[in-house]
Amino acid sequence: MLHRPRRLRKNPLVREMVAETRLSKDMFVYPYFVVPGTNVTHPIDAMPGVNHYSVDALVKDVEAGLKKGLNKIMLFGVGDEKSEDAKSAYHDHSLVPTAVRALKKEFGEDLYIVTDVCVCSYTTHGHCGIMESDYVQNDKTIDLIAKMALTHAEAGADMFAPSDMMDGRIEAMRNLLDKNGFVNAAIMSHATKFASAYYGPFREAADCAPSKGDRKTYQMDFRNPSEALREALLDEQQGADVLMVKPGLAYLDIIHKLKQETNLPIAVYNVSGEYSMVKAAAQKGWIDEQKVVMETMHAFARAGASIITTYHIKDILNHEWMP
Repeated sequence: MLHRPRRLRKNPLVREMVAETRLSKDMFVYPYFVVPGTNVTHPIDAMPGVNHYSVDALVKDVEAGLKKGLNKIMLFGVGDEKSEDAKSAYHDHSLVPTAVRALKKEFGEDLYIVTDVCVCSYTTHGHCGIMESDYVQNDKTIDLIAKMALTHAEAGADMFAPSDMMDGRIEAMRNLLDKNGFVNAAIMSHATKFASAYYGPFREAADCAPSKGDRKTYQMDFRNPSEALREALLDEQQGADVLMVKPGLAYLDIIHKLKQETNLPIAVYNVSGEYSMVKAAAQKGWIDEQKVVMETMHAFARAGASIITTYHIKDILNHEWMP
């Protein structure tokens, strides 16, 4: 035989030399959930190994992560006042901007902070926008989203990740940020966020389950790959700097297709349900957690993602699962 592909799989040295997909710790973003109080580190039952942190505890945990090389995080606020108009979402003293100021004071440019920009944790009904007649109002919501991003920018955040899926919110954010001098503030759009069953544990973590109905009038139909590309390319036209696909594992085809259509960086969110299923199976001894996690991370990169937001990154770094 002239062609024997196994020649390049003979031993670990040659396999590493010819590997087509490689991971770096610089690709990873870790999500944090910030809550009121002091000295709070509270486990989230549905997400083993993931905690709620008060701002002071968050600073300590981030410091430990920086020593391991984890220097990019995404912040979610949990426990601010809920109201019909979500006014606490853009209040200067709400949890996320408070946490941003504390982290930037302590770590400065050594830490890159992405903030979630969505009002679901700030509304009494748990939906991602202003509700009228049981319908989320698009244009009224994007005004809130833009104001929320501006508040985070003023606190010192580096990048903003709108996850609401309202039409036109990227343009509204970009215009307001630029108008106020934040021309270098970056936007990581949840460009193709699907109405998915994989978000279940997150809704406990973020206290944002809808009180009625679902999110299918604004999050995407998972049957529609062409619509997903259209959504993402519209966000690119409106000024997004990074395009995210969410969830990850069931949408590797979307990551791959989007990679062919854009020169922007592609991010993926390895969401709570994906994480919790791995943790549950590993606790039962049904899978090898390290091997499954690293196979998953390589799958995201192979599909075309260069940024991976995942709850697994602490285990990856603490246990040295990545060469």
